[in-house]
Amino acid sequence: MGWQPRRWTPAQLEERRMAAARLLDAGELSQAEIARRVGVSRASVTRWKRRLQRQGQQGLRHRPSSGRPSYLTAAQWRRLLRLLERGALAAGFATERWTLPRIAVLIERTFGVHYHCRSLGAALRARGWSPQRPIPRARERDEALVQAWLRRDWPRVKKTLAATDAPLSSWTRRVTRFGPASAPVGHRSAARRSSGG
Repeated sequence: MGWQPRRWTPAQLEERRMAAARLLDAGELSQAEIARRVGVSRASVTRWKRRLQRQGQQGLRHRPSSGRPSYLTAAQWRRLLRLLERGALAAGFATERWTLPRIAVLIERTFGVHYHCRSLGAALRARGWSPQRPIPRARERDEALVQAWLRRDWPRVKKTLAATDAPLSSWTRRVTRFGPASAPVGHRSAARRSSGG
C-alpha cells in the first residue's frame, strides 16, 4: 500500500471497507492479501467478512458516532460566537484576551450551562475559532510614533551600523536581522569580545 492519509475521514474509511468487501466477494484473494491491498490488519478483514456475511454491505456502511450531544443548541452557539466577537472587555473581563476558562464562565453566565474548559477547544475549532497567541505590546506604545521612527530614523541607524566594523550589541542582533557585512550570521565571538569591555 502506498501513501495513506494521517487522518481518515468517515467516507474514506467506508470506501476502504467497501473495496475490501468487493475483493472478499470476488473470492480470488486471501484475507492476508486483501489486508495488504487496503492497508489494514488481517483481523480487520476477518471482522468485515463476518459483518458482510451477517448484515451484507449495509453492515460495512458508516454509522454516525454516538457521542454526547452538544449542551448548547445551534442558535445558542451562534449567539455565543457573536458575544465572543464583541470581545472579552464587552463581556465584563479585565482584559481583551479570550481563554477557555473565560469562555466557560461566559457560557455559564449566559446560558446556565456548565462546560469544562478542556472540552470547549474542539467545539470552538469546529465552529471556526482557533487558539491565538497574542503579540505582546507595551500599553504605552504609540504606533504612529513607532512608524515615524521606522520611516525616518531606522534607515540611517541601519546604514551607520552596517558601515562600522564594531560588533552589534546582542539585543540588536536578536531583534533585527542585519549585521555588518564582515560578520557571519550568528557570529558569537564578537559578542563575547564586546561584553568583556
